[in-house]
Amino acid sequence: MLKRLFVLFVTIILSQLSFSQAIYEDERYVPETDPLVLEKLEQWQDLKFGLLMHWGHYSQWGIVESWSICAEDEDWCRRPYEDYMAYKKEYHNLMTTFNPEYFNPEKWAEAAHNAGMKYVVFTTKHHDGFSMFDSKYTDYKITSPDCPFHTNPRANVTKEVFDAFRAKGFWAGAYFSKPDWHNENYWWPNFATPDRNVNYDPEAYPERWEAFVQFTHNQIMELMTDYGDIDILWLDGGWVAKKTPEFIHQWYNDALKENKSGFIKAQIINQDIRMDELVDKARVEQPGLIVVDRAVYGKNQNYLTPENRVPEHILPYPWESCIISGGGWSYTPDAEYISGQEGVHLLIDIVAKGGNLLLNVAPGPDGKWQQGAYDLLLEMGEWLSVNGEAIYETRPIAPYKQNKVALTQKNEKEVYFIYMADKDEVRMPSQIFIETHQPAAGAEVKLLGSDMPLSWKAKGNGFVVDIPSRLRRTPPSKYAWVVKVSQVK
Repeated sequence: MLKRLFVLFVTIILSQLSFSQAIYEDERYVPETDPLVLEKLEQWQDLKFGLLMHWGHYSQWGIVESWSICAEDEDWCRRPYEDYMAYKKEYHNLMTTFNPEYFNPEKWAEAAHNAGMKYVVFTTKHHDGFSMFDSKYTDYKITSPDCPFHTNPRANVTKEVFDAFRAKGFWAGAYFSKPDWHNENYWWPNFATPDRNVNYDPEAYPERWEAFVQFTHNQIMELMTDYGDIDILWLDGGWVAKKTPEFIHQWYNDALKENKSGFIKAQIINQDIRMDELVDKARVEQPGLIVVDRAVYGKNQNYLTPENRVPEHILPYPWESCIISGGGWSYTPDAEYISGQEGVHLLIDIVAKGGNLLLNVAPGPDGKWQQGAYDLLLEMGEWLSVNGEAIYETRPIAPYKQNKVALTQKNEKEVYFIYMADKDEVRMPSQIFIETHQPAAGAEVKLLGSDMPLSWKAKGNGFVVDIPSRLRRTPPSKYAWVVKVSQVK
């Protein structure tokens, strides 16, 4: 035991010495080698805009998803009273009152489609273990006889969501939590639950841990076999992973980022669920499946997922920012949503850096979205209906942004210069200056949403494009305007 502790201590110290500054996910990526997955990743990078939905029985309380039953001392997941065991019992009993009678996934799919979204990632199970699908491996699920919604013909909401969105041409992504705080082979009632991790040593109780591994594999394989075409398996709970030097290094740096004082609250525990084996089985059923083993360095993290932030620069591999649209990840009563301009500019910024935007909308306990979500998606859709050519199927081009102009390119030929208006800027400027590129001889220069050719003149290494007064007064869209050049030098 002392030897193991010493090795662990040395590993952490070496990590701290070798990597004195905390690193982000975008600096660590292992490329995929499966040709089917590579092809699908390329297609995924064309989609640009997706929908994430956190939804579960916790929505009834309007609280953060799952985390309030975790005993870690964090301001954002505090319980309203001190009796932890009583609270946890009440939380689990939320299943007995969850009845989203207005559940209508077709309405969500229609709004997301009109917004210009192309794929959906739905929470089939969060860390609390409550399954939003009809799993035969647990009774803690929305289709349980103890849940009043089980009598609804659409009680298997995961299936209904995927079917409704596929009917609109969406890719289907299954969010799945690797930890399961309701499963007794993860949080064993024999011991206390001090933090997010398994509460016993899997190496000391291998049979119990193996039962949990099989449970996890079985549930994921249910999703891979019983729910139609699945394009993305989006796994959360990155602390459930094989303990390798790379994992320890990433865990340590992530812990320092979360706890500025340097006091690390969670443990490092080897929680090997045999991801390589699981991914191989899943891809037998879903060839080319994109797997996102979030925050776990290695080949099973096919794209990276910076959370609620946008990287500062272009990244050279597939990535996606998952961002809250309003309130929290889960339903927040009277949530304030980002504005249409903020949403449009967020999408532009991410796409210009080579990423996708996965925007979270949280359904309420009655199965409805808040009006603010519909309003936001409507505005983003209106902008994309005019300017989507500058977003979809594009790739980044250096320097990605100059002053208020973001850049994207298509077919390594067409370049889009996206002028991002200030908050109160409703009229287009008379001229837009591009510092680093010039149109090639004979290139067409125009504004998306208008057939009127634009005149331009060279200036230094760039060019100045003139905007006619008629377009300035009545621009084709709000918030951002796109100058398209058919070919640059």
